[in-house]
This record gives sequence, C-alpha cells and structure tokens, in this order.
Amino acid sequence: MLKSKLTHPLAIAMWDFSWLERRWPGAGYEDWGKVLDELKERGYDAVRIDAYPHLIASDPAREWELLPVWSQHDWGSPAPTRVRVQPALNEFIGLCAERGVKVALSSWFRQDENDVRMHIKSPEDLGQIWKRTLDTIAEAGLMDSILWVDLCNEWPVPLWAPFLKFASEGIDGVPSRTQPDIRKWMADAISILRQAYPSLDYCFSYTGEYTNWREQDVSFMDLLEPHIWMAQEEVSDFEPRMGFDLGKAGFDPAMYDILARKAEPLYRENPDHWKSCLKGGIDLLAEWSRETGKPLITTEGWALVAYKDWPLLDWEWVKELCAFGVEEASKTGRWMALSTSHFCGPQFVGMWQDIEWHKRLTDLIHQGHIE
Repeated sequence: MLKSKLTHPLAIAMWDFSWLERRWPGAGYEDWGKVLDELKERGYDAVRIDAYPHLIASDPAREWELLPVWSQHDWGSPAPTRVRVQPALNEFIGLCAERGVKVALSSWFRQDENDVRMHIKSPEDLGQIWKRTLDTIAEAGLMDSILWVDLCNEWPVPLWAPFLKFASEGIDGVPSRTQPDIRKWMADAISILRQAYPSLDYCFSYTGEYTNWREQDVSFMDLLEPHIWMAQEEVSDFEPRMGFDLGKAGFDPAMYDILARKAEPLYRENPDHWKSCLKGGIDLLAEWSRETGKPLITTEGWALVAYKDWPLLDWEWVKELCAFGVEEASKTGRWMALSTSHFCGPQFVGMWQDIEWHKRLTDLIHQGHIE
C-alpha cells in the first residue's frame, strides 16, 4: 500500500512522546510550527510520534499526569508532567499537513498516575483503543496525513508493553515473538484495525530477536520496522566492553559518565570493526525483508541507544557512524523510509544544529531506490 505510493524512500524523524511532553521553555517543542519548519529545512518528509491511544480511548480531552519513564535521557519529560492528548494530536497533525510532513503513529504506552494502560487485557482491547484513536483523527479529516500505524513500540519489550500477559516467559523474562500467544496479540489487533481502516499500513516495531527471524511469522504485517544500533546486543559487544548497562541508564547518572569517558575512545580504536558490525546487522535485516517480501522502515538506530548533549560527549563520531548506517541501508533498496538517527529532534542541540549534515543524509535517502 504505502510502498506502491512512493517514488523514492522517505526521510523520517522520531519525535516519540517528546512532541507533547517536552514543551516547557527550552525543551525543544514549545512551538510546533517552528520546529516543523526546521524539520523541513533539514529535508525530512515525516515524523513518528506517540499517539497515546490508551489515554485517548479512556478520555481524549482529559488532562493526564504522566510519570517519567526515565530521568537521565532526553526523550520525553524527566519528571512528572501533565498532557491533554486531544485536541493537541489533531492540531499537531494539522500543522504537519500544512507543511507536507506525513505522520507515522506509534505508542510507548506512557504510564499515567492511574496506569490506565494496564486496562489492556487482550489483543481485541489493543485493536479497539487504536481504532478509537484513529476515529478521532478521521473525524478531523486528517487521515490523509497518516503513513502507517505501529501498534506498540519495540514489541514485546516489557518497558513498553507491560500489559502483556504471556503464557511462558522468554529469555531473561522477556516474551518472544516466536511464541504463539505473542503472535496472536499482533495478528488479532491488526485485524481489527484493518477492517476499520483498510487503506492504512500496520506493524509492530522491533528492537531485537533479529537473528531468529526465520522463526517469526510476519505475514499479517504490511512492513517491518526494526530499530538497529551498532551497540545493541545482537550486533556487537560494544556496551559490555565499556561496562555500560542500558537498563540502568534511565535513572543512574553513572552510566552517562561511562559513555563520556569510554564510548568514543573505544570506537576510535577500531572504527572499521564497529562499522562492520553495524553493516552485518543491516544486511541481516535486508535478508529478512527480501525473504518475507516486507519492506523495511527504521526510525531509530545506527550508533548507540543512549546519548545526549553532555560534558565530554561529542557528536562527531556518532554522526559518522549514523551516516554510515544510512548509506549502507540505502544501498540495499529494502528501506522505504529511513531515519538519520533517533536523536533527530531539537532537544539534541549538538545533532540538530548541523543542518548541512541532515541535508546531506536526507538527500542521500531521497536518491535511494526501492526494490
């Protein structure tokens, strides 16, 4: 569907839940029109955002108090904050439409003080909350702006899908997409949406289980949205060699101290090795795409997961590695939308301010082909 409408790959940024939660002075998203103009200036065609479907389904106009998912990273709010999802969501999509920016919808299922996300008890519940969310967008006449719907960010990671009730636990307590019940959640929820809005594309984004892709059924999805970094576990041993623990990094400032002192020196010791690791991961995803006939989209990825503007954290090596990832992915012809990184937002000033870097990579993305 989406693939048939594209003449070239799209350049996309991930604004996650930051678009709504980071609106205090200096947080980056105070003026949506301004930052969307800056996004266009850098050559981007689309944004992927959190639509908060569980909150919309419960009460779209209510003011919700959200709890921080972390305090050390610069996505979203590092402290409790309050949001009202509608009409803000439609206002944002409308501003995107005025600028020719398309919108991909996802959800990180942010926790509010009443934890209403835990009311999701079944695949049918998941499908229905998304249907009600799309209904509010359709009623405003904004559906032409929607590119695809990712029903849950990085499924089935418990941080983003805590409502999952699975029959048996996978490795380290994380459910696996090879499990029949996890597959059923995906297929049944998408089926509900496809009946209601058949012209849209649907998927669940992923952040792991890439090496066992042959054991996974993705027949019910329209596309694959894998997130891939050089530093993730299936791609390299970069993080353990630093002594960095991503699971602790959300609230433990010591993890950013490790990044500041060890990340760039480790990369600079042998950049070709780390690039080769990333290329291996990209080639694996391209093989998955070819074998299943599903086009790829990546909205998060390339260097390492955690980074920010901080003392001793330089952006140049991150940009170097991200550029390499974009170039290699583009060569495969399997990606129909690519991000330059998951730091492509105004709160990451060191990345955002390099306008020419963004233009070079978005031009490269646009010049790519789609098999």
